[in-house]
Amino acid sequence: MSTLTEAPPPLAPGAPESKPRKRRGRFTPYWLLLPGILWLVVFFALPMIYQASTSVQTGSLEQGYKVTWHFATYWDALSAYWPQFVRSVLYAGTATILCLLLGYPLAYLIAFRAGRWKNLIMILVIAPFFTSFLIRTLAWKTILADGGPVVGALNTLHVLDVTNWLGMTAGDRVLATPLAVVCGLTYNFLPFMILPLYTSLERIDGRLHEAAGDLYARPWTTFRKVTFPLSMPGVVSGTLLTFIPAAGDYVNADLLGSTDTRMVGNVIQTQFLRVLDYPTAAALSFILMAAILLMVTLYIRRSGTEDLV
Repeated sequence: MSTLTEAPPPLAPGAPESKPRKRRGRFTPYWLLLPGILWLVVFFALPMIYQASTSVQTGSLEQGYKVTWHFATYWDALSAYWPQFVRSVLYAGTATILCLLLGYPLAYLIAFRAGRWKNLIMILVIAPFFTSFLIRTLAWKTILADGGPVVGALNTLHVLDVTNWLGMTAGDRVLATPLAVVCGLTYNFLPFMILPLYTSLERIDGRLHEAAGDLYARPWTTFRKVTFPLSMPGVVSGTLLTFIPAAGDYVNADLLGSTDTRMVGNVIQTQFLRVLDYPTAAALSFILMAAILLMVTLYIRRSGTEDLV
């Protein structure tokens, strides 16, 4: 007890008093984030602010544009080009569903069944990225050419009769139809679906499948109760990475479609580069962004998962 009540010994003469250490590196994370923040401000925030001001301007290219807070441009653009908005959502949604139906089995194969062929299959999945987006799309003009083997096979199998009934093709022609645009979108954005699905499926512990088998669950029941729910982060990520760029795409509709298959991206491109109606083009861009943001928010809430890969 005497040792507990004794006063601490005095400091030696000339010894400095101990001061609390300052936490070093407290601002290091902020310095590391600074380049990314500056990049977003310069190349994302500032252009967005500029486009927002452009959308409420009036005038012409010869006389110049002035900010007059003309919000009627948004209503005029939406009322004039709403069919292109609906068409963009339909084409992008169809391509996203097709990518999911095609990509999920392939991602499942790579994750659980590929074995030593896994790396080779992954290279084949990302191989389209080795060439230009434009070249890949132009290749489909040859694949779907009139009188080609693909169109001939579809005619023989009477597939075109069904697509004609659905309004996806016209007669014996596939090019310049909605089917050609959807095929181009599906092909170009399929890797964006496969890669998140594969990443999510590979994280699943194989012992869960063994446990389901020990509980006498059939393969389909195991997939429905274990595999698919655990892969939902990949499903959500893949569908978002496919739908968002597909909805704003204009290359596929321009090269594989016609004037009847124009999407909102084609309208924005025309307004910016040909008509030179900058306020309308900027308004269309913000309407598209707001629509996609609303759909994505509702979709994420509905999916019930926030763990995105």
